[in-house]
Amino acid sequence: MPNALVLLAAGFEEIEAITIIDLLRRADIEVTVAGLELDSVTGSHNISVIPDAYYLDVYPDIFDILILPGGQPGTNNLKSDDKVINWIKNHFKEGKKLAAVCTAPIVFHAAGITSGLKLTSYPTEKSVFSDSDYKKENVVKDGNVITGRAVGTAIDFALEIIAELQGRDKAEEIKKMILHKSAK
Repeated sequence: MPNALVLLAAGFEEIEAITIIDLLRRADIEVTVAGLELDSVTGSHNISVIPDAYYLDVYPDIFDILILPGGQPGTNNLKSDDKVINWIKNHFKEGKKLAAVCTAPIVFHAAGITSGLKLTSYPTEKSVFSDSDYKKENVVKDGNVITGRAVGTAIDFALEIIAELQGRDKAEEIKKMILHKSAK
């Protein structure tokens, strides 16, 4: 069974995080939610989530994909954490999968992995990616890196991760299950 690590920092975007966690679990992907705080982590709209683990107690190398929801100040909190930056660098260097949505791709930029990369982000962050191949698309996949644009694209973003880990057929199955507008 594929596995995913979702990192939550104070100020994360709740819709993005919960959508990703929920849809991946529906797709039989083992999801570990790790918080940068010991107990509950409160999102940007004052919704608190109790993570499965404290992030310093997980070993990131065992996960097939490392996923960052956006939101502020959550993204800045992820970006300022040296451990998170090193995890991203190592995942990228080892050819492992990475995913970030909304403002969170700026954490990838802070890790130094976005030069020449095709990606997207929340529009206000576009200027950060002057050395990237920036796309105004809902979801962009370049090699092992998946990026999403915003809250409104969270389902499409999660479905792309499912397709990457479990195949397109599983992603289509989940689309149909949730009556997603693009289900075939």
